[in-house]
Amino acid sequence: MTSVVSLTAPRTIVVEELPDAPLGAGQVRIETLYSGISAGTELTAYRGTNPYLHKRWDAARRLFEAGEAPSLAYPVRSLGYEEVGRVVERAPGVEAPAVGDLVYGTWNHRSQHVADAAWAAARVLPAGLDPRCGIFSHIGAVAVNGVHDAAIRSGDTVAVFGLGVPGQIVAQLARRSGARVIGVDPIAGRRDLAQALGTAQLTLDPRADGVAEAMKDLTGGRGADVAIEVSGVAAALNEAIRAVAYSARVVAMGFMPGEARGLQLGDEFHHNRVQVVSSQISGVDPAASYRWDKPRLAATTIALQAEGILDLLPLISHTFDLADAAAAFALLDQRPEEALQVVLRMPGAEA
Repeated sequence: MTSVVSLTAPRTIVVEELPDAPLGAGQVRIETLYSGISAGTELTAYRGTNPYLHKRWDAARRLFEAGEAPSLAYPVRSLGYEEVGRVVERAPGVEAPAVGDLVYGTWNHRSQHVADAAWAAARVLPAGLDPRCGIFSHIGAVAVNGVHDAAIRSGDTVAVFGLGVPGQIVAQLARRSGARVIGVDPIAGRRDLAQALGTAQLTLDPRADGVAEAMKDLTGGRGADVAIEVSGVAAALNEAIRAVAYSARVVAMGFMPGEARGLQLGDEFHHNRVQVVSSQISGVDPAASYRWDKPRLAATTIALQAEGILDLLPLISHTFDLADAAAAFALLDQRPEEALQVVLRMPGAEA
């Protein structure tokens, strides 16, 4: 049987036992070791605010349509997109990946997964890398994509609004690109971690500091060259717009469900010709689309960890057994100041 995390209603998590998927021709079976929980997009589903639960996404027209049957219905068994596991079985004739290889990817919070062998072979974790590094392949791809959309130049002052997991990765990438990074987050522990890891030279508390005013003071009145908003909070996006220089770029990375109250588009956005760019993992910058895609973004995240350029394991704050998945989600939902990257440990990790 396969253990699967299922959302049966808002804020209601159970672990179901479902029949194992059969192994077909050209496929491999992967035993999951670890699965990371996203504190952004995934929590919107957990809280019942995700638009897919209330509207239908028309992929052909790229429109959300109200009044239609929603794209997602309870029970939702598609939570989770940060997985790593071990190949335990191959269909006859499959030569790669090998049994025992560690594979990263997206297959939801479940104890095992059946995948095409070619797909899995392209996602083998480098030898010697801690298996937990594999959970960052997708959320890291989101961060790399956002940094690409930001078009950061060496020497830029980059303001990162939101120092959760994707914000921490964005800050590390920007710093390694030669930028001066200023992190903004109301949670002291997240600000401290960014500075301890050497990825933010300075951090600001938006509850205590006038962030836009401080950014102007720190840059001789100019403002940040780039701001990347990762928290998904409308007020933070508005402050990011206020904090950048004339004709600068703000990247809106954070998933912001519902109405974006707090945006004052007649103020600095209008007067300073600020460019606001949406960054979302379903697509890359069209100018780079002939050479960059989502698999390359994910592989880059893994490679940068293997090379020691990204240091992401310190972002893991809690590890729960799969049986305690409900408590893991409740922690992120109710006490976000205590947690950063929360990981579910599958039974296979204990072998």
